[in-house]
Amino acid sequence: MLDFLPAFPAFLLIFVRVTSFFLMMPLFSYRSIPASHKIGLGFFLSWIMFLGLEVPVLDISGAYFLLIIKEALVGLMIGFVAYLMLSAIQIAGGFIDFQMGFAIANVIDPQTGAQSPLMGQYLYTIGLFFLLTVNGHHLMLDGVFYSYTFIPMEQPWISFGNENMVEYVIRALNSMFIVAFQMSIPVVGSLFLVDVALGIVARTVPQLNVFVVGLPLKIGVSFIVLIAVMSVLLFAVSQLFETMLNTMRGLMALMGGS
Repeated sequence: MLDFLPAFPAFLLIFVRVTSFFLMMPLFSYRSIPASHKIGLGFFLSWIMFLGLEVPVLDISGAYFLLIIKEALVGLMIGFVAYLMLSAIQIAGGFIDFQMGFAIANVIDPQTGAQSPLMGQYLYTIGLFFLLTVNGHHLMLDGVFYSYTFIPMEQPWISFGNENMVEYVIRALNSMFIVAFQMSIPVVGSLFLVDVALGIVARTVPQLNVFVVGLPLKIGVSFIVLIAVMSVLLFAVSQLFETMLNTMRGLMALMGGS
């Protein structure tokens, strides 16, 4: 116990980074997980990382409190980027819902407590199951562990004013919308053709009430196209996971000054 006391400040820094990462990271940040479980998991992960890292001996002083703030910002930033990339799935579902006519029927996401589109929640649930299947949550935890190779514990500051970091985050946001567009374009494009066909029918057959026929027709076509392109959507989700991990790695390298 006495041998642990000199290294306790370093353990506390690891604990702050891990728990702040859990505040934003997908799967681990959900409200359905009790806060006591999150803190306990963060504590044991921090202990394992503490035993596997070469930690420096730090003194508790004014600079140490700045290190605590820096560690919290590092965990929040990395977790936010991971959450930002996975939000592309819900954005794609929002595009699809708008064309299907489901945009007004949002549901409450029990995990985050926010309103989300129907198809976005459906695709997001499938994406989370796929993430668990390929052990993506283990890769995210590995990202927290190997973040110390990019951002050392004793590094006193993060260069948030670096224009390369701002440009990198903007590019990550841009790639998120590109992936969302790629995921939604099969259904959105098919529904656009359905709208064109309904417009032609409305002009050629005025007796037909297009507003009554159009909505169930678009819903049926949407589900048929979704079933047909589900494998393509899963491939896009797998590419999204790869993009997420690469984005986390690149951001950690920029935050470390390399």
